[in-house]
Amino acid sequence: MQFTKKTSSGGLLGIIKLLIKLILIVAVLVIGIIFIAKIDFPAPNKKIEKIIPNENFKTIK
Repeated sequence: MQFTKKTSSGGLLGIIKLLIKLILIVAVLVIGIIFIAKIDFPAPNKKIEKIIPNENFKTIK
């Protein structure tokens, strides 16, 4: 008994399967982006301020 491997996807049927997979992947990505956009992340309340001493500054001519 000899086993053979099909390397072609079957013409039109293969193209339809590929299109369905691509549409599903795009749909999942779009839905994920919409859900991430709906999340309301809280803004930080504390104001961050760092005082830099004058010793660190150098004048460039």
